[in-house]
Amino acid sequence: MSCCDLAAAGQLGKAGTMASDCEPALNQAESRNPTLERYLGALREAKNDSEQFAALLLVTKAVKAGDIDAKTRRRIFDAVGFTFPNRLLTTKEAPDGCPDHVLRALGVALLACFCSDPELAAHPQVLNKIPILSTFLTARGDPDDAARRSMIDDTYQCLTAVAGTPRGPRHLIAGGTVSALCQAYLGHGYGFDQALALLVGLLAAAETQCWKEAEPDLLAVLRGLSEDFQKAEDASKFELCQLLPLFLPPTTVPPECLRDLQAGLARILGSKLSSWQRNPALKLAARLAHACGSDWIPAGNSGSKFLALLVNLACVEVRLALEETGSDVKEDVVTACYALMELGIQECTRCEQSLLKEPQKVQLVSIMKEAIGAVIHYLQQVGTEKQKEPFVFASVRILGAWLAEETSSLRKEICQLLPFLVRYAKTLYEEAEEANDLSQQVANLAISPTTPGPSWPGDALRLLLPGWCHLTVEDGPREILIKEGAPSLLCKYFLQQWELTSPGHDTSVLPDSVEIGLQTCCHIFLNLVVTAPGLIKRDACFTSLMNTLMASLPALVQQQGRLLLAANVATLGLLMARLLSTSPALQGTPASRGFFAAAILFLSQSHVARATPGSDQAVLALSPDYEGIWADLQELWFLGMQAFTGCVPLLPWLAPAALRSRWPQELLQLLGSVSPNSVKPEMVAAYQGVLVELARANRLCREAMRLQAGEETASHYRMAALEQCLSEP
Repeated sequence: MSCCDLAAAGQLGKAGTMASDCEPALNQAESRNPTLERYLGALREAKNDSEQFAALLLVTKAVKAGDIDAKTRRRIFDAVGFTFPNRLLTTKEAPDGCPDHVLRALGVALLACFCSDPELAAHPQVLNKIPILSTFLTARGDPDDAARRSMIDDTYQCLTAVAGTPRGPRHLIAGGTVSALCQAYLGHGYGFDQALALLVGLLAAAETQCWKEAEPDLLAVLRGLSEDFQKAEDASKFELCQLLPLFLPPTTVPPECLRDLQAGLARILGSKLSSWQRNPALKLAARLAHACGSDWIPAGNSGSKFLALLVNLACVEVRLALEETGSDVKEDVVTACYALMELGIQECTRCEQSLLKEPQKVQLVSIMKEAIGAVIHYLQQVGTEKQKEPFVFASVRILGAWLAEETSSLRKEICQLLPFLVRYAKTLYEEAEEANDLSQQVANLAISPTTPGPSWPGDALRLLLPGWCHLTVEDGPREILIKEGAPSLLCKYFLQQWELTSPGHDTSVLPDSVEIGLQTCCHIFLNLVVTAPGLIKRDACFTSLMNTLMASLPALVQQQGRLLLAANVATLGLLMARLLSTSPALQGTPASRGFFAAAILFLSQSHVARATPGSDQAVLALSPDYEGIWADLQELWFLGMQAFTGCVPLLPWLAPAALRSRWPQELLQLLGSVSPNSVKPEMVAAYQGVLVELARANRLCREAMRLQAGEETASHYRMAALEQCLSEP
């Protein structure tokens, strides 16, 4: 058999690819082509390689491309099996006058024919060929050789068929196919466009695994695509807009890629475009914003103009899509625009190193206000049947981001929407598993089939917490939230989230958003304690909350890195204890004693005496654990000191407990060891408030303070109330 005959036999694979439109019954195929049946019999009865070659050539010549249906292909497989193709793929001795790759080409052609059957494409004998098939994609050879080109096409057909099976992508990734595809694409040899198409499919199916196995090669492809995108002057730049989101890594994007992508987007979005050209660019920009924040936008005048343009275009798109009731909303595009608006909100509220100048911020806030008005208008039309749709979740998310920074504008519209937001948050809270799934659907809707960088919060309530924190300060919105049952919902949510941080759970794997959410809940409750004390006293959910705070604080204050959360819990618990002082749970029970001991620990460890060079007297200074976060902590600390002071006369057992902890004695000792000039007036007032109430409440406290030179210390610090109290019997 000649080399040309072998090459002709390879056309069997091509015939197998063109028979998807017609699947005639076997008896019809037999009556139409009895010669084929005779040759198939010869193929089954072949006793050696030469006979198999000859029979295979006869089968190839007996059929036309459109004549091989699925059953015929299966019968060819039954006749040939895997042994013969296996030997062809691995043989190193070709007949005289034939290049080595011709036999391999025939083996691949047979596999391509077999892989047209999904069941065979998932066969172990096909899967174990993945490594060798992958090497064919990057093998060197004559680019004009027809047999080599045919083998490359058949190889892609095999790999694509495997990728279409349920477990196929995993096998391809493990077999080194991703790296081979990257190299094939970067080499720009024959079939490189097929390499890119298959890469896209694998990234969409298993992004994390692809990057884990072939990160250097994928980054090389990203660099190439980014450079092509930056240079493109034709319609290919719009196609690249759709491809590039799939090639952004789950970790850091190389700086040179960010520069090229930003430059390419700036040229596209700065031009007059139709929607089909602009929308992929907005989605790519949204993907970059979501993964990298504003780090991909250069500083300076060009960067600020580009960011302003991005946000402007996003707001216009949102208004056009949402202001007209009943219009066909392109949800994926609008959700991408939401991500760009979030970027605008972040930059407009950034005080240091913002990309935007002050006039630009003022202008963008005004533009975003109009877009948020359109979002509110859309949400007002949402019925119960649509509440679980990903686009509604995305719309609530952008509204939550806006409310976290701005509640004074659109106040009337926001108040009208609050009942819906409470009901919506409650619905998703009660179906938390679905809410988590919605979060991923939103990410997919907005960006691409891949997982975005920072994870989107998995529940609607967490998105709304910062805004509700602002709104509970205002009378009108607070009354609406209370009427709609938001406080009870927040208590349940807090208790649920707190369970995630309790012993038995691995807190190291929790996202930061859980702890931030707990802190924000505490801020909302603090607002309610101050502005609606009657609610705290009458709603049973706050009794449950108080019990949780008392049980949790003792362990929390001992944990490293959680001081800010402990401060929130301690301060909230102290303020609530003043309102719930008649509760049986606060009458010296073990839980209440443990809570107040932990609260004293938090309040007492904030400051220490620190020696100063060249001076005989120490100064009052923040302790190391408090120093780095004092800006966030100090308001809570002062509020906690005030709340503790208020609890002393209400809980008769508290003063003796404080005395046993030695806090009043150690506090006077601290003040006596530092220079009075180093203690700020507000600190003096806070310390005096606690000491005076403890002295008034308990004779033993007064005696202990006198023994600690309390009167002298009070005189040095001009604490008139304390001095007078200690002078009394």
